[in-house]
Amino acid sequence: MNPKDSPAQPERREFITKACALTAGVVAVAVPAAAGLFVLLDPLGRKGGAGEPVRVASLEAIPEDGVPRKFSVLATRVDAWNRTPNVPVGAVYLRRAAGGAVQAFNVVCPHAGCFVDYVDDAKHYLCPCHNSTFEADGRIKDPKSPSPRGLDELETEVREGAVWVKFRNYRAGEKDKLPA
Repeated sequence: MNPKDSPAQPERREFITKACALTAGVVAVAVPAAAGLFVLLDPLGRKGGAGEPVRVASLEAIPEDGVPRKFSVLATRVDAWNRTPNVPVGAVYLRRAAGGAVQAFNVVCPHAGCFVDYVDDAKHYLCPCHNSTFEADGRIKDPKSPSPRGLDELETEVREGAVWVKFRNYRAGEKDKLPA
């Protein structure tokens, strides 16, 4: 075979130049793409603070006689890329139980999600939507109540004279307490 008839072989320098250019191009595209993907998916990995205790009231604001008082729950709301501090996320009834322990109940009725009211004269909670009634300790008062369970009790903690509550909502209409 004649050397002029053989196909031309790329030179070594030309191959290295093309390989370096290809590598630089891949890096130039991959780094910003990875950064963009990280920013796009970042909210999926964040925790919204659900289940974290929230300061609701001072211990002095809760009567010692066991009568419940309603308090708004203010917390930091995290929604995708937005973080909004001190927004109302719900409300609770706080009461001092026997022995001075503090009980917290979500104000949402477990039957249909209406807000319950505490009736001072009758000493019970009343759901105005379907007339479900609940004892001061959250139990169902009337056996014919349409509510599938008592009021949803929330975990409380007393720290340095303040009441902290692990606030969360539960599904309405379910016999079991299932987080919403």
